[in-house]
Amino acid sequence: MLDRSTRSPRRRRLLAGLPLLLLGGCNMVVMNPAGDVAVQQRDLILVATGLMLLIILPVLALTGLFAWRYRASNQAAKYEPDWDHSTQLELVIWAIPLLIVIVLGAVTWVSTHVLDPYRPIERLGPGRTIAQNVRPLEVQVVALDWKWLFIYPEYGIATVNQLAAPVDRPIEFKLTSSTVMNAFYIPSLAGMIYAMPGMETKLHAVINKPGNYEGMSSNYSGAGYSGMRFRFYGMSDQGFDKWVAGVRAKSMPLTRANYLRLEKPTENVRPMHFGTVDPQLYKAAVNMCVRPGSMCMDHMMMIDAQGGGGKHSAEPRNGVGHAEGALEKQPEEKGAPGHWSKPREPTPPGAQQPGAQRNRDLTLNRMPPAATPGLRQSVRA
Repeated sequence: MLDRSTRSPRRRRLLAGLPLLLLGGCNMVVMNPAGDVAVQQRDLILVATGLMLLIILPVLALTGLFAWRYRASNQAAKYEPDWDHSTQLELVIWAIPLLIVIVLGAVTWVSTHVLDPYRPIERLGPGRTIAQNVRPLEVQVVALDWKWLFIYPEYGIATVNQLAAPVDRPIEFKLTSSTVMNAFYIPSLAGMIYAMPGMETKLHAVINKPGNYEGMSSNYSGAGYSGMRFRFYGMSDQGFDKWVAGVRAKSMPLTRANYLRLEKPTENVRPMHFGTVDPQLYKAAVNMCVRPGSMCMDHMMMIDAQGGGGKHSAEPRNGVGHAEGALEKQPEEKGAPGHWSKPREPTPPGAQQPGAQRNRDLTLNRMPPAATPGLRQSVRA
């Protein structure tokens, strides 16, 4: 039987270690990243937090001090019920927070432009510039339900739920989604960027340390969202070349037919490798026209910008932007299938277009006799 003096120190040690035990499941990867962009973002968080603590900590300390000094039992505290103003105190209260807000705004404005995900990175790390002959590694990313597709156009390969890049080589991500909005996030590499259907977003980053890092979806996208995770490998140049050769050795090609099978919703998908890729697949995924017979969005927008293709443009056999054929302008012949109709000239005030009176007469004749005189009068006018 332990006496009380023996139990108390042990109990105190257990209580002291309880907060560390509760923090044992926390992941501090955001505060200890492996990529320069993520490091700069971490520094911005620390600077902003430090500036705000310059106000928060004194306020908390003074709150406790005032509560203790002017407690009801302290008869020695000075009582001044008529005091209402102090110029010196007002200057301190307003000037210091104003300066902090100005500094915080300036730091945030500069960092927002420097760390713009669309802006190519200008350094590999502090004091390390990028050589002019270094070509960024382009990775085309498609968010599927519920998995990630990565296409390497430079190497003609693709992977699912597995991403790799050489250390100290800039990476240019181009992202889109097949169905709903998603969010691409590798905490060790850079900040989050959205992937949206029918659009392309970009993210520039670099990994500075070899390792095995976690990637995820940070935007809820349905039932399989929790399993939409992948591994990102930072490798040496030799290791990356070996990895690429291993993926190329896979016999499975990523054709449009295989993409449509892959696009179907599945959960907790294991990594997959494709040795060859249709070079136009990513462009078709962005424009939502991978499926045969569907019109690409960029062709659709071009048709709309030129005045529209008329009702005949909805027919796939006319080849106005469908996946089967290239966009071809049909001859300017009245009534020809796929005819590109020109914008109609505006009618001058007071002028009447040919056939307008005939159309109005037909409208009046088709009206039932019970139609109100007011309605018939408005049509006649």
